[in-house]
Amino acid sequence: MPFIENLRNYRSLSIVGLEKNTGKTVCLNYLLGRLHQLGISTAVTSIGVDGEQVDSVYATAKPEITLYEGMQFITSHKHYLQRRLVSRILAVDERRTALGQLVTAQVLCPGRILLSGAATTGVLRQQISQFRSNGVQLSIVDGALSRLSLASPTVTEAMILATGAAVSPNLQQLISRTRFVFRLINLPEVSDTLRVKLSSIDDGLWIVDSDSKIHPLGIQSVFLLGPESKELFSQGNTLFVSGAVSNRLLKFLSSQPNIRDIVLIVRDFTKLFITPDAYADFTRRGGTIQVLQRSRLIAVCLNPTSPQGYTLNSDQACLQLSEVLQCPVYDVMRCGLS
Repeated sequence: MPFIENLRNYRSLSIVGLEKNTGKTVCLNYLLGRLHQLGISTAVTSIGVDGEQVDSVYATAKPEITLYEGMQFITSHKHYLQRRLVSRILAVDERRTALGQLVTAQVLCPGRILLSGAATTGVLRQQISQFRSNGVQLSIVDGALSRLSLASPTVTEAMILATGAAVSPNLQQLISRTRFVFRLINLPEVSDTLRVKLSSIDDGLWIVDSDSKIHPLGIQSVFLLGPESKELFSQGNTLFVSGAVSNRLLKFLSSQPNIRDIVLIVRDFTKLFITPDAYADFTRRGGTIQVLQRSRLIAVCLNPTSPQGYTLNSDQACLQLSEVLQCPVYDVMRCGLS
């Protein structure tokens, strides 16, 4: 995977999957091995539990996480005691999780481990900062299930997207679902001036006028929008939503007479809880979505095998998906096990 050298440009990276069993752990192991070879100091943690030997849903064998000498990691006390490597403890978090306190340690002798980390992105940000203070060059956060929230640019600087047959055994459906998320990840950013003005806003809905001045609407949530909100765009056609956006808002905006002039701004793509149909209808009618900050997608990886036994033609799947996305797609199983 030629993007490995690009990792030198980032201090934090998330690996997220569209579904469970899309090859995140294989991808992580490949990265850890290559980073060790390149001499890049690395730390790793997880949101949720990752690295189990047997899939908890399908009871199929899964790859374990392999760490190398000098690497740092964070896991729960329970799973730290179950580690199959030699390490020294650097810190123990006083906060407790369901699996015990979180332990930060450094590998002395390579081996395997089960990672169970923070449950919130706020704690993840603190952990990445902690790793950086410990002299780590690159911190990697491995996702659990489809937790796209950790791919927010407010958490990690870069991301790898994992997709595959577990998303759908039908190649065209797989391409369609992956393309939709890819489009959201690559939504255009607002101007630097507007980003500075909007970044400090913590809640509510705001209108940006033609002079880039911002006006509070006095509406704390999109769920409070109703028929009486028809004067929403009296001061401008650009709407900033500080929190999450659902289909309900897109449908509301799509029904507005000025839809072709409407620009919806969100913090980043992880705030969009929308379906492809709602997004397509909104954009087809002329609406535009922008983000304050775009996530830096550095690679798309594909696992051609699903836990149910379906296997896609790897070359065909990678080729067709890369043509649609206009970016390289790597077979995570082929590259990761080489």
